[in-house]
Amino acid sequence: MVRIIDRRFDSKNKSAVNRQRFFRRFKQQIRKAVADAIDGRSIRDVDNGESVSIPTKDISEPQFGLGRGGEWETVFSGNDQFDAGDEVDRPIGGSGGSGKGKASNEGEGEDDFVFQLSREEFLDVFFDDLALPNLVKTQLAAIPEYKLQRAGFTSSGTPANINIVRSLRGALGRRLALGSPYSAQLREALDRLDTLRKTLPDTDPEVEALLEEIATLRAKIEGIPFIDKVDLRYNNRIRVPKPSTRAVMFCVMDVSGSMDEEKKATAKRFFMLLYLFLTRNYEKIEVVFIRHHTVAKEVDEEDFFHSRESGGTVVSSALELMKDIIQERYATNLWNIYGAQASDGDNWENDSPRCRELLADNILPFVQHFAYIEITPGEPQNLWREYEKLQGSHPNFAMQRIEALANIYPVFRELFKKSSV
Repeated sequence: MVRIIDRRFDSKNKSAVNRQRFFRRFKQQIRKAVADAIDGRSIRDVDNGESVSIPTKDISEPQFGLGRGGEWETVFSGNDQFDAGDEVDRPIGGSGGSGKGKASNEGEGEDDFVFQLSREEFLDVFFDDLALPNLVKTQLAAIPEYKLQRAGFTSSGTPANINIVRSLRGALGRRLALGSPYSAQLREALDRLDTLRKTLPDTDPEVEALLEEIATLRAKIEGIPFIDKVDLRYNNRIRVPKPSTRAVMFCVMDVSGSMDEEKKATAKRFFMLLYLFLTRNYEKIEVVFIRHHTVAKEVDEEDFFHSRESGGTVVSSALELMKDIIQERYATNLWNIYGAQASDGDNWENDSPRCRELLADNILPFVQHFAYIEITPGEPQNLWREYEKLQGSHPNFAMQRIEALANIYPVFRELFKKSSV
């Protein structure tokens, strides 16, 4: 019998390959479990891992059994339901009950298969088929961060950075280069000395002169320093720009009297999904919170979602503030700018055209993407009708309506679904 033992190294997680294969096979069931988990979570826990249950019937393997074969007849005693020629359902056997109804002392079952998704795996499934529009620009947006990098050797430096191997290699090369002419002359002199000693004694003047020449050549060779200052080499380190992408996300929300707490909670969930999505594509993200009624104000996250300040509705004040912040703090050649606006669409009638003009002329030309969500169960409001005029001419603008909390995830996926190109 042949036994094959797989001793390939697969890091600490030796079942990583099998786990990925399992994800590919049950992708639909896992995606459904993740979607269900999102519906029942709070915003703060949206990016944690999740325990996923898969019904046993979905992971069961097909099996072949030995049937009775042929044609056979069965006589059912006490039959008062069937006549000759009626089709009889196949008897059910080998499986347990459904768990409903009264207890029984018969039958057996099997629990669903449960496994744990890590945070990274959970987000990978959650954002699997989504993509940021106009992501090309992220490759060009760099920030002035530097890192030390080895860059060969230098002839000056501190003793701590000396490279011993490189210094000794240079010293050896210098000794060979300086001593090679003397070594050649020494070899010729030794050959002549052997020839003269065959016919002349060591006291002969010619032999003595040759011995003095040999001694001089050896002294010159030995006088070459083993290592010199010019041989020393030091590890060279230079500062090089560290490529990094960064983005800023503008969260604009209407906090007028018509935006109740339920609508604000819906907006918060949408903004959190967008933030998590951006963190998967950018190393550094800044978030700017702008809340408005008749007057817009930049606030922190706590005031953005929980402040009880309210009033009328003038949406253009928020867009004006967003435009000013972009011009003052975020240069478009360094920052990838994203905007998300949440409102119930109720705006002062004369202000909605102004909002459309601000978006078209002062915001959309400078942002990667701008998403508008209207949170209302009723008919579209005047702001929605004005924004509809921008969709055809601005590919980086998208808008969707959310009628209930359950619509957030489908709307988010619709806004950021991958292009079919």
